[in-house]
Amino acid sequence: MPRIAGIDVPDKKKMFFALQYIHGIGPKFAGDILNKAGVDHNIRANEVEEKALAEINAIIDAEYLVEGALRRQVQQNIQRLRDIKSYRGERHKKGLPVRGQRTQSNARTRKGKKKTVAGKKGVKAK
Repeated sequence: MPRIAGIDVPDKKKMFFALQYIHGIGPKFAGDILNKAGVDHNIRANEVEEKALAEINAIIDAEYLVEGALRRQVQQNIQRLRDIKSYRGERHKKGLPVRGQRTQSNARTRKGKKKTVAGKKGVKAK
């Protein structure tokens, strides 16, 4: 398995897709990196020469924020929002959707598994 930016990428995949296994590199950046390094997009990861791998690693290290550093930066940004007590920071703190999505009927991913509230429907007013 070739190691790129400290990550083992799958060696049977084409380089264009193998690069996308690195956190912070999507289709756009993968294409840009391969074009700068002069590597064919359709070549398999295990067929790439050591020189080309070294060049890809150098490009990623010099120009892109990936893996641990990117995760750390995202967490610092969220922590800053929490510290200044912004609306978005409070939503992060409560584990609710941050970008204005509705929560009455959806948002199960952010809110977690359903918690049943006892006696909510059966109350009758006279």
